[in-house]
Amino acid sequence: MANQKAYGLLINYEYCTGCHSCEVSCQMENDLPVDRWGIKIQKIGPWHIDGDAYQYDFVPVPTDQCNLCAERTAKGKKPLCVKHCQSAVMQYGPVDELVQGFDGASKFAVFVPKAGVAR
Repeated sequence: MANQKAYGLLINYEYCTGCHSCEVSCQMENDLPVDRWGIKIQKIGPWHIDGDAYQYDFVPVPTDQCNLCAERTAKGKKPLCVKHCQSAVMQYGPVDELVQGFDGASKFAVFVPKAGVAR
């Protein structure tokens, strides 16, 4: 187990527009019912913070249905959520490499679904 890397998604949600392309592509590829998702957009806000400041974000969150598109990634392809993200805010790869992409200026989240732990 020591040689296995954890794989996941790095999501710069500051720029997510909430277009739901990730949800739709995952749902269709995995033939999920209408009320189930492998990745789900969560809306935060809009909330007034102070002055002219508001929080209004969309955060793509992988669910337990997510297997990081194991068949695709085994062939060297990106997970469908990453491929179809219209704002290009998602990256896939080894977690230790993904976290090197933090710039300290944007809102990032790292997600490692259970399926991403052993490679």
